[in-house]
Amino acid sequence: MDLVWDVVDQGRRAAVDLLHGQQIDHSSPFSPDVPEDLRNWLPDLFDRFPITLPWEKPRPVDPALHNVWILDNTAFRTPAPGDHRPELAELRDINVTKPKLTSEPGQTTQSVQPGSGGWEVEFVAAYFIKNSGKALAHATASLIKQLNVDDHDEATKKRISTRLEAFVDSVLPNRTLRISIDNKEEQTLSPSSYSGLSSDLLQLHFTPSAPQIQSNALTLPPPFGLPSTTVFAEEQGWAIISDIDDTIKITETTSPIGILKSTFTVETPQPVPGMPELYAHIQRVLTLPPTTTTTTTTNPTQQQPPNPPPFFYLSASPYNLYPFLRHFRTAHYPPGTIILRDASWQNLGGLIASLQQNTQAYKADRMRKIHSWLPHRKIICLGDSTQSDPEAYGELARRYPGWIRAVFIRRVEGIALMDERVKNAPERFERAFEGLERGVWHVFSEPGELAERVERLARDEDARVGGE
Repeated sequence: MDLVWDVVDQGRRAAVDLLHGQQIDHSSPFSPDVPEDLRNWLPDLFDRFPITLPWEKPRPVDPALHNVWILDNTAFRTPAPGDHRPELAELRDINVTKPKLTSEPGQTTQSVQPGSGGWEVEFVAAYFIKNSGKALAHATASLIKQLNVDDHDEATKKRISTRLEAFVDSVLPNRTLRISIDNKEEQTLSPSSYSGLSSDLLQLHFTPSAPQIQSNALTLPPPFGLPSTTVFAEEQGWAIISDIDDTIKITETTSPIGILKSTFTVETPQPVPGMPELYAHIQRVLTLPPTTTTTTTTNPTQQQPPNPPPFFYLSASPYNLYPFLRHFRTAHYPPGTIILRDASWQNLGGLIASLQQNTQAYKADRMRKIHSWLPHRKIICLGDSTQSDPEAYGELARRYPGWIRAVFIRRVEGIALMDERVKNAPERFERAFEGLERGVWHVFSEPGELAERVERLARDEDARVGGE
């Protein structure tokens, strides 16, 4: 019987590779290659890719059978006439098939025109077949062995199994999802990619009544699905782009074993000391006060609410870790959009590869997208010296002069297998930020060093605006 199942499994793999091999390899432009040495001992996850026939029509997600994550996001204002944004135009071109929209009874819906003051937002969703990971037991056993977990440590073994589920459960390509946005309108997300991800730039056809709203699958109310929180960001003000690992969350390793251990065995990941307090300080200092605007209606003035800086948590980690990282962010840091890598690899070694390969190109690409949403915001970037944060931030600061007002890089020390002489060398930072004013970037060891610098940024901007 085992022989029969092996033959069936090999036949299924051959069919998937024949029909979808190109999609698996290239459905995500930043999906890293898995090094051969990692493939040799980390579990194969090819079973998570189903067979999808080319002529099959898109089908809706079934909440009884499927897990649905709708990732948190940030809404931005529709650009005014003359505000040309090539990257945003490219994003809109990708959304060729516009989703159908349903509004509440009596609500008027119409297309958002440039300069209308409407809102747009990118919705990203991930779909899996519940409890479908055939490789879960094998993958769990492999990690337990490689990480030297004690046979009697049932809690850690259970934790490994639970966190592995999102890596081994079958993904759902060619699926659509109907969502309710703030209980005010419904939209349909376009068919998911072969990685099981759907991404849509949508127009909102209502005026938000709060600075944050929630969206969820229509047929999947909480807590059965993972809903999305949308933060509304006006065109002007500040914004924060932050790395995660070793910038705000303790990882302190670059070795494959260390990465797997910190990801799958640690019960509660710890924030970098002082960083939660710093981020709360940044949010408080850079929140613009309420403003009064003049209108042409019977009410000549209107009070606008405070304008806090939106936070973007940009990581090279795979999207499979989203619930894990979202819980960490909620526990320690301001709300914001977590941007993770779409990975189409077929081996758990892709987790490690995604943290170590092509991170500069990946982060620069995602920051270009943020710029297309909020080109008039003043950006503060925070990262660390373990990977390519300095180079990515320097690249974008040169590409968009004046957009990035400050870059703060945490000098990380005492990490195994990290060549500190190279990673923390002053020459490295000089090269990364070549062409930028020296006052724009700062390398720090203690978060407390930055509090006064943030306050100075706010004071200098207030003085500049007041003098205009």
